[in-house]
Amino acid sequence: MTLQINDKVRVLGNQAQGQLTEEFARIDAIAQENTARVLAAFQKHRVADGYFAGTTGYGYDDLGRDKLDEIYADLFGTEAALVRIQFVNGTHAIACALFGALKSGDVLLSAVGAPYDTLLGVVGAVDKGPGSLKDYGVEYRQVELLDNKPDLEGMTRAAADPRVKAVLIQRSRGYSTRSSLSVAEIGEMCRIIKGVNPGAAILVDNCYGEFVEILEPTHVGADLVVGSLIKNPGGGLAPTGGYIAGRRDLVEGAAMRLTVPGIGGECGCTLGQNRLLYQGLFLAPHTVAQAVKTAVFAAKVMELLGYETEPHSSAVRRDIIQMIHMREPEALKKFCKGIQFGAPVDSYVTPEPWDMPGYDCQVIMAAGAFIQGASIELSADAPMREPYTVYLQGGLTYESGKLVLVLAVLELLGD
Repeated sequence: MTLQINDKVRVLGNQAQGQLTEEFARIDAIAQENTARVLAAFQKHRVADGYFAGTTGYGYDDLGRDKLDEIYADLFGTEAALVRIQFVNGTHAIACALFGALKSGDVLLSAVGAPYDTLLGVVGAVDKGPGSLKDYGVEYRQVELLDNKPDLEGMTRAAADPRVKAVLIQRSRGYSTRSSLSVAEIGEMCRIIKGVNPGAAILVDNCYGEFVEILEPTHVGADLVVGSLIKNPGGGLAPTGGYIAGRRDLVEGAAMRLTVPGIGGECGCTLGQNRLLYQGLFLAPHTVAQAVKTAVFAAKVMELLGYETEPHSSAVRRDIIQMIHMREPEALKKFCKGIQFGAPVDSYVTPEPWDMPGYDCQVIMAAGAFIQGASIELSADAPMREPYTVYLQGGLTYESGKLVLVLAVLELLGD
């Protein structure tokens, strides 16, 4: 059995790839440098086979877990890190970081408009049930975007309030139409915030951004970065979990929230998953490069078909997400159907819009992944609202990503 791809679409794919030589070379150079950093960290910490043994129960004295914390801290240039399979997703890790950094009477400021939909219930901006920061007396504010970009003047004024004890910066765009932030842009925002409020902790939602650039937000002034292991840093192998890296007191505060005060990061069994976390991290720079290449290829193909994309195929990448403006719901559903058809898992399933928990409208999701919900594996999802923009991310290998995109185009064109 072979994939049925007609000559018209095959030629389109080859044309797109042939025009991406410069972009692919840039991506490969970043992957090479990041791989060298990861390898150096593994060697520095003398990673050995014994680190891969798991623990059960309380998880005391888990050498592999504790050493992985140190490796993450090295890679992110921070004092400490917390890498745990007990984080159920990125939202959970971010929530622990926020609760660890804030107390009743404090103000949390979001610097680039509303955060990702699933965090709105965490901060209390919408009622998703009890236990939000608002319920615990933490006030939430946000600086709206200006011309779809960060409002640096507005952020300066808002951050100057001494009650602001934490500022959240979301690196990726989420379901907004703004551009994702570069590490350099985050560094400038950190400089401004620290200038008017040195005591405020700057937390960066780093999801989808790890290893896309050579530096991370904590290298340029952020106090804490948070992310999911089933996105970039897990390399497609981590089965679950999240990480927090940054200032020691903030990491410890998050650990106390994940478990309880007095235990913090000392407990947390690894259940034999350490090897996958180490191996996934080792592969992460390469795997992220495959995902970025897939995104760039998708952008080029859809541009050749006349669709508007963000970022453009020639743009320097800041995360693994590719927006494609489908403009009408049927085209969006056809594209997602094609992505699902090209998946290695559940390829026979037809995705349909549904009421996904945490979102304010129906969402369609195409994802046939080895790890449930793994955004580093190729997937496409979209809120069913205008302008019917699909958000494509991931791709464990560029070769498979290219094939999936060609199949999506076939479905879209009806050929």
